[in-house]
Amino acid sequence: MTEPGGRLVYGTPKTHTRRSVPYPALLSPVIDWQRAERAPDDLLFRSPENEPLRNANFRQRVLEPAIERIQSGYTTSAGDRIPPDPTFPRITPHDLRHTAASLAISAGANVKAVQRMLGHASATMTLDVYADLFADDLEEVSNALESAAAASTGVTFPVPYGPPGLSR
Repeated sequence: MTEPGGRLVYGTPKTHTRRSVPYPALLSPVIDWQRAERAPDDLLFRSPENEPLRNANFRQRVLEPAIERIQSGYTTSAGDRIPPDPTFPRITPHDLRHTAASLAISAGANVKAVQRMLGHASATMTLDVYADLFADDLEEVSNALESAAAASTGVTFPVPYGPPGLSR
């Protein structure tokens, strides 16, 4: 189900292809709880009235109050006081999509897999949208190449000398 312009549309999203949404195993208990006593075609996330979870309602009832709690501080159910964080940004459900993609890329996920997860037409589109995530990765690429070279040759780097014939 999608909600373009506030209208519920059942079926595949705008690309007209089904998407798989991977999630880490640590979320399995929550997903299993959501799926309990539901038919395979039932909605996984729904309103308290058992209706589709509307974007505007989710933002107003869940997301915005959660952001407000973070910004103003709160007390946990265990009694711990969490200090306010007024710098925490206002976010949207679409920002959460970007966060999921960013975390996947930062964790080393294959860009083609992230492309499929997001429903992008091409990996190029994914790379264009998330290119800023790779700016700091150049050092990691260098380190990974160095580690791979050391593992395959047994030579640790930097070597105290250069290639034969190279003088300093």
